[in-house]
Amino acid sequence: MFETWFYVVESIDGDYANLKRTDMEVDDLKLVARALLPEGIAVGSRLKYEMLQYELME
Repeated sequence: MFETWFYVVESIDGDYANLKRTDMEVDDLKLVARALLPEGIAVGSRLKYEMLQYELME
């Protein structure tokens, strides 16, 4: 069974992005290498994480 998590890009620092989980209350940011994220992300982009992949949401 796969879980689906939702994030928003809080900040971008070089080759890394800080993601804030939006589907549940979490205080910590998740640091993720930009190479693992879809092209075209920017601060405020919404992402869905499912089956070990991040997907940019419209």
